[in-house]
Amino acid sequence: MYVIIVGCGRVGSQLAKLLSGEGHDVVVVDKSQSSFDRLGETFNGLTLVGNGFDLELLKNAGIEKAQAFCAVTNGDNTNLISAQVAKKIFNVKTVIARVYDPQRAYIYQDLGLDIISGTVLFASMIRDKIIESRFSSYLIETKELGVLEIEAPPEMVGKIIRSINIPHEFLITAILRGPEVLIPEPNTVVREKDVLMGVVKVANLAQVKERLGLK
Repeated sequence: MYVIIVGCGRVGSQLAKLLSGEGHDVVVVDKSQSSFDRLGETFNGLTLVGNGFDLELLKNAGIEKAQAFCAVTNGDNTNLISAQVAKKIFNVKTVIARVYDPQRAYIYQDLGLDIISGTVLFASMIRDKIIESRFSSYLIETKELGVLEIEAPPEMVGKIIRSINIPHEFLITAILRGPEVLIPEPNTVVREKDVLMGVVKVANLAQVKERLGLK
């Protein structure tokens, strides 16, 4: 996958190293040359100095072939403008922006941008630990497992959960059905417009998507 990351702070540099280490093509953009020191000597991607919403710089970064774009600087405005440029002008398929202000996060989600609010995420994790010490943050902290969100395609409608699960690779753990969140039984039948949430082994993601018929 070809990924452009705007912002080489703690989050951006860690994300770049993770993706690069997994064999993805990574380009990192930052206004400060010294920020790239966080990437270390083993990073084998490309680095460019400049703004994440500079059209010419983004073209030089290869945005026209990018499959994902992440804006994770320390400034909400920079992240949101960069994300909109990537989404609206260059039609990048997956665009993610980091936003500190939770209120702004909801506003820009309504515009079709994928927003991650570290403020909300971190507060929720602390809340979980306060109300129940056995709540786990493992899925967030590990790179071994992820949560796959699937809007049930027509070929899954009418099937039972057991027939969709893939042993040792993918397990549906929740269904978003309108305003409800369901914990499914193996014989729960998938309905039209259901959103399936499943735990997946990241190493097997490509095989899982192929077996499920996902692009």
